[in-house]
Amino acid sequence: MRPLIVIRHIPNINFMGWHKIGFAVSLVMTVGSIVLFLVQGLNFGIDFAGGTLIEVRSLSGAADLAAMRAKLDGLGLGEISLQGFGGPEEVLIRVPRRPGDDKAQMAGVEKVKGALGNSVDYRRTEVVGPTVGKELVRAGVIATVLALLAIAAFVWFRFEWQFGVGAMLSTLHDTLTTIGLFSLFQIEFNLTTLAAILTIAGYSINDTVVIYDRVRETMRKYKTIEFGDLINRSLNETLSRTVLTVSTVALAVLALLIFGGEVLRGFSIAMLWGVVVGTYSSLFIAAPILYYIRPRHGGEAKSEDKPAPEIIAPKKPAPQRTG
Repeated sequence: MRPLIVIRHIPNINFMGWHKIGFAVSLVMTVGSIVLFLVQGLNFGIDFAGGTLIEVRSLSGAADLAAMRAKLDGLGLGEISLQGFGGPEEVLIRVPRRPGDDKAQMAGVEKVKGALGNSVDYRRTEVVGPTVGKELVRAGVIATVLALLAIAAFVWFRFEWQFGVGAMLSTLHDTLTTIGLFSLFQIEFNLTTLAAILTIAGYSINDTVVIYDRVRETMRKYKTIEFGDLINRSLNETLSRTVLTVSTVALAVLALLIFGGEVLRGFSIAMLWGVVVGTYSSLFIAAPILYYIRPRHGGEAKSEDKPAPEIIAPKKPAPQRTG
């Protein structure tokens, strides 16, 4: 079976020549994401902020969002959000949490049902309290931090501590910039988005480990090569695999974004961004950072400049004397 080859000849791209620009861009993106999160915050969904989510289906064809909003605005339930969901006749109604217990929340649901009447079919109703929302935020932060630490520990155990530092910094970069993207465009941040962030961390480290494995192999094979050239060589040798992986994953995520509907919209956006920025961080952060915290460039293997062993011809047997 013939293997699939994307890049038939190993290129000679000078990644290290651009790594300082990559560091600068990443620093701006990371700091900007942190500032956006602190100043503007995230648009937390019902999962984290609490409130009531009602999914309805119009019985008279395509839903008229303007007419539905006009009926709900006068109920005194706060800023109610209506959003198309799936097909043109499906609508998600988000009602902010009201003061009081679950009875108060259900009273708000009954007001919505009374305003809309029998013109819609009520598919589901979910009520999330503030305590549950805070616990989910806390659990999400803990899960993300533990995932980053576990990734660093795994890479440290498999390679050396320098590789663990590079892997953790690049994965942290991917996570923070994804959060910054959601804060910038105020895309709803919910549990599926959090799942996407953890998936991004796994994708990013997978690409980074492949590159690190090639760096380690090249270090063992060529002990006298300059370290910047060694990193360039490793990145170029794994570039075919990187291009193939990012292309296939991006196509799958694009299909989810286009055909997955509103439920998977946040997940798909986070994953698509993560695929791009995860590949970028592997090439311009994880690998170049080894240039400054160099692992041992040992000499347990042969050097590229080592001469070939001398070939010694076997001795001819001495002729036997005949009596």
